[in-house]
Amino acid sequence: MTAGVRQETHDARGGRPAAGRVRLPVLLAVVALLAGVGYRLALLAFDAPATNSDEATMGLAALHIARGQDFPVWFYGQAYMGTLEAYLAAPVLALTGPSLFGLRLVTVALYAAFALLAWRLTLRLTGDRWFALLVVALLALGSDRIVKNQLIAGGGYPEMSPAAAALALLAYDLCAGRPGRRLPRWTAWGLLAGLMLWVDPLVLPYVLGVGAVLVAFRRRELRGRAGAVLGIAVLVGAAPLLGHSLATGRNPLAAVLAAAGGGADAPAGWADRLHGGLLLGPSLGMGFCSPGNCATWQLWWALALPVLLVVGAVSAGRALRTGRADHVEGGGAARPGSAGDAVANSRVGAALRLALVAAGTATLVAYTLSGSAGRTPVESSRYLSCLLVSLPALLWPLWRAARRLAESRSRGPGRRVVGILAAAVLVATVAGTGYATYRAAGTASAARAAEARHTELVGTLRELGVRHVYGGYWTCNRLTFASGEEVVCAVVDDELRPGHDRYAPYRRAVAASAAPAWIAPTGSPLAARLDERLRAAPGSLDLITIDGYRIYLARS
Repeated sequence: MTAGVRQETHDARGGRPAAGRVRLPVLLAVVALLAGVGYRLALLAFDAPATNSDEATMGLAALHIARGQDFPVWFYGQAYMGTLEAYLAAPVLALTGPSLFGLRLVTVALYAAFALLAWRLTLRLTGDRWFALLVVALLALGSDRIVKNQLIAGGGYPEMSPAAAALALLAYDLCAGRPGRRLPRWTAWGLLAGLMLWVDPLVLPYVLGVGAVLVAFRRRELRGRAGAVLGIAVLVGAAPLLGHSLATGRNPLAAVLAAAGGGADAPAGWADRLHGGLLLGPSLGMGFCSPGNCATWQLWWALALPVLLVVGAVSAGRALRTGRADHVEGGGAARPGSAGDAVANSRVGAALRLALVAAGTATLVAYTLSGSAGRTPVESSRYLSCLLVSLPALLWPLWRAARRLAESRSRGPGRRVVGILAAAVLVATVAGTGYATYRAAGTASAARAAEARHTELVGTLRELGVRHVYGGYWTCNRLTFASGEEVVCAVVDDELRPGHDRYAPYRRAVAASAAPAWIAPTGSPLAARLDERLRAAPGSLDLITIDGYRIYLARS
């Protein structure tokens, strides 16, 4: 810690810190970033985390875009959740074909962008390279829920965090009055904000919070060309949403509410919502839990988070109100030309930290109020993925208190206790996320085995000449994508009734087939129902079993 303080000390000329003193945290941050990317690439090599039909749906959209066959605005089968991931992946899949690795190369790139943007943003807000290193190191780790959010191309989650971090970074530069490229920065901010309106409303608290800071600090500039450029850029970014709304008569606000699940949730009791939203949600969503499970001791973050939100808001609010710098001078923020500039930039940083805390609070409250928090807290904790963007604002007061303790500047027993507690929380945060990462990495072999079984299924169907099948929701689009649409699947429920087909042409193709087959995972309710049918009419189906799946061939 002492080295970190020494690193920020200005040289005798009063300028920026000496190059040798800043080299170590920067180099370590590069190592942490490369480690984070390497960890995720290693997971991809093991086909982890396990894929599903929702990700395959995005992959099919990317294939259709690459072929010029279709240009979907929304995730197939619904009128919300923009298909930005599909458009980003289309050039890759045009080269690789239907490849899970190719599809996820884009999401790994988005993670790398997020970690890099988080480094830059933390430097802007605090000026402390060692603290920025801590943030990047935490983002390099990845529990089961975190890597699923970042790597699975299921719609929205991989791109929301880097977009929110980029919006905050652009806002700092605009509000701090950094010279040059003003209009391009306004354009970039507007395009990103508009794209996020299209992609997923879960990031809206961050768009609105950071946007409020822009309005507060740059009202005059927004009355001129900057405001016009910003407005046009937002419209361009949101053009897919707006164009679809104009073409179909759908209200854009209704589309946003539908994407947020407004009014669509089944009833859930308040006890379940509070338990899922305030206890399980934060620990799962921010990377402290083992795969699919939160041990009691891993729930400690749920108790710490509300305290950190309050402390972060108070700290940022005080700095904003008094104008006193609570960041390290010269550590990477906008270079002040005078003491007045330094105070102004400190106030911008404080305002953005306050906005990040407010956005995190709004995200947590909205999730807790939703029925998903009560019904499916383990899976729906993905809705809290943007909370990682707020890490610099949440942990900065802890870092400052721990640093004062290390520098022996915490005078009085009360401040020393606060410093000890702050250091303990920081250590527990790193240890907790590190352990959850270790547990997540342990699931890679199971994911590889599951993907091998699925690959065998695709190969068997090809060998049998089967081109049209019925299957469950979580079988169909995954099978269709893995086969490059050589095998087309229509969804049925466990009673063999038509299910939810996200892409209607597949059902029509299967219905037109003379003798479609049936696919069911071994031990599933659908397999049990088909076995009953086979027993009732022994000559109607031929059964072929492979590891993990049962294939029922209709006799012509």
